[in-house]
Amino acid sequence: MSTYGPGADWLRTHALELLGTRDVVPSIDAVHAPVAEAQKRFGQLLLGRSNTPYHELLHAVLAQRVTSIEAIRQWHDIVRTYGTAAPGPHPSLMLPPTPEVLASLPYHEFHKFGVERKRAESLISVAKHSDFLSRIVEDNLSPSASTQKLQLIPGVGVWTAAVAGGLAFGDPDALLVGDFHVKNTVAYALTGNIRGTDEEMEQTLAPYAGQRHRVVRWLQLSGVKAPARGPRRRIVSITHL
Repeated sequence: MSTYGPGADWLRTHALELLGTRDVVPSIDAVHAPVAEAQKRFGQLLLGRSNTPYHELLHAVLAQRVTSIEAIRQWHDIVRTYGTAAPGPHPSLMLPPTPEVLASLPYHEFHKFGVERKRAESLISVAKHSDFLSRIVEDNLSPSASTQKLQLIPGVGVWTAAVAGGLAFGDPDALLVGDFHVKNTVAYALTGNIRGTDEEMEQTLAPYAGQRHRVVRWLQLSGVKAPARGPRRRIVSITHL
């Protein structure tokens, strides 16, 4: 594997963790037929970890109030504007903006990307707490404990922490409470109801406590998706306001 730049040694050390080499999958007794079928089809489903909660939180914050497509577009524009060229042979590859750069920006600077004040201030808050995020990684806590600590940062709630914790720490219990789709996926797959609530989702997944994120990922890989109902909500851009 070829690596470049000041993070080359770090990446060589941690690259395999992205593939789930540190994940330990316990025996999970499926109490729902769809979960049992997904287990047989997809096996243990190792969860990778990036060990970079700063990067994972930035995109998670952007996805708080908009569709994933819109969040990806905003992230692309932010990186192209404030990121730096990555070391190595690919000149078009960009690195995310450093914490120092993001922390120095006023919230209204993000309006040109369509990011309103609430999310902009959360991005800046994450950047200002980059040292705290580094300490979480260094403390080497359990994945779930590390995810919980993310909520100590202003602007990072349960949903945002779970999104980032699942990716950064491979947290097998990072349940997306507050997500528009996940509760409906669980309801449709495990109860047959087209729609569900977060409370109902937590009750349904109670037998899988500690492994709820893994169970949801099994269901998603199986292609389970609640039927759509009603028109999509129109996205109103603030870019030119």
